[in-house]
Amino acid sequence: MNQTLKFPPGFLWGASTAAYQIEGGWNEDGRGVSIWDCFTHTPGKIADNTTGDVACDHYHRWQEDVEVMAELGLNAYRFSISWSRVLPTGYGKHNQAGLDFYSRLVDALLEKKITPLITLYHWDLPRGVQDAGSWLNRRAIDWFTEYSSLMYRTLGDRVKYWVTLNEPSVCANLGFNEGTHPPGARDKATSLQVFHHLLVAHGRAVRAGRAFIPDGKFGIAPVLMMTYPAADTPADREAAEEMWLDSNSYQLDPLLRGAYPEKIPTDKARADTFPTILPDDMELIKQPLDFLGVNHYFSFFLTRGSDGKPQFVRSEKVTAVSDLGWPVYPRGITDLLLRIKNEYVTVPIIITENGISLRDEIASDGKVHDPRRIAYIKGFITALQDAFSLGVDVRGYFHWSLMDNFEWAYGYGPRFGLSYTDYPTQRRIIKESGREYARIIAAGGI
Repeated sequence: MNQTLKFPPGFLWGASTAAYQIEGGWNEDGRGVSIWDCFTHTPGKIADNTTGDVACDHYHRWQEDVEVMAELGLNAYRFSISWSRVLPTGYGKHNQAGLDFYSRLVDALLEKKITPLITLYHWDLPRGVQDAGSWLNRRAIDWFTEYSSLMYRTLGDRVKYWVTLNEPSVCANLGFNEGTHPPGARDKATSLQVFHHLLVAHGRAVRAGRAFIPDGKFGIAPVLMMTYPAADTPADREAAEEMWLDSNSYQLDPLLRGAYPEKIPTDKARADTFPTILPDDMELIKQPLDFLGVNHYFSFFLTRGSDGKPQFVRSEKVTAVSDLGWPVYPRGITDLLLRIKNEYVTVPIIITENGISLRDEIASDGKVHDPRRIAYIKGFITALQDAFSLGVDVRGYFHWSLMDNFEWAYGYGPRFGLSYTDYPTQRRIIKESGREYARIIAAGGI
């Protein structure tokens, strides 16, 4: 491809974080308890038995972190709001101290000419909503709309970019089917109903946002992967298509077409546990999007397993994996975005997450040398430029993540950051990948 075609002025070069993963201050200044507080305080739920009670202490060190963003040359920053920090029980009386925290952060970002992009929900549901039935209770949709409206009223005069939900399919599956995230349920039907309610909540939040912020830009951030047949055979092609349908179409079809896929994957559990849909739900879900956020980490090569289901296999085309075993295949993001462009209505794309986990360490020279992450960033940004050159309307790239942080059920082992977090001292050290990313930003691309 022609790599001289770089991104235009106004392209959003950023990094992403999530509230529970970085903030700490879990019981300070009126913040309520979230389901992740409860989950991590239960022994055995997290790989290294850690919690996000302190995390990166961003709640107290946010000014230092904004300086790190400025040093990286970011012109945008995606972060999430802790719902329970601003509405301690999830609904009702708000917590002014929490609202003031985010207001100060937004003002500091704007002073540095860094565009804030806010995610309203990145998995940390208030315990009050959980105790009332969580996302299985449709009242949670009302409470999410109430919470979203509070944030629009508070920050909408300064913040124009809003992501309603981060990875709703992951939230529903890991929390309600596989049980590895809170609340730890294990029921397929419940997870699919929760996923549907999450999408309805998204639609309600977008509709409310347009009322409060007429010039706002509203989107959602599903996690999407490219699926390829392991071999050019009918069986493998069918396996790849089934995985595309189950992983991607099941999210994109309701958002962009207003209906779930007509063809249900061969996974019989999906067909038997289809969610209950009320008459106006699909129209709500299909709110026009100002952008589609895409969280993309890996692509998969698939064959037909002995059980008849699609099975992941290692392909010789994948020459690297992360320290979590995730395959690194930059071309996947090009093919993924082209398929979205060709199969759905045209919608601007923002890459809201893309990154690699490594076991980074501080070297004897005091630096953090991470050549594998440098190769990853350069590979994926080059592949993103390929997609742009082929007509995909790409508006931004946000690396995951700004800093090493609490990685959910994995604890503090995996490190995704452009900045190294020395947890005992909370010292931040910009990694060599962060320096390279700053050079790419200054050049407008590879």
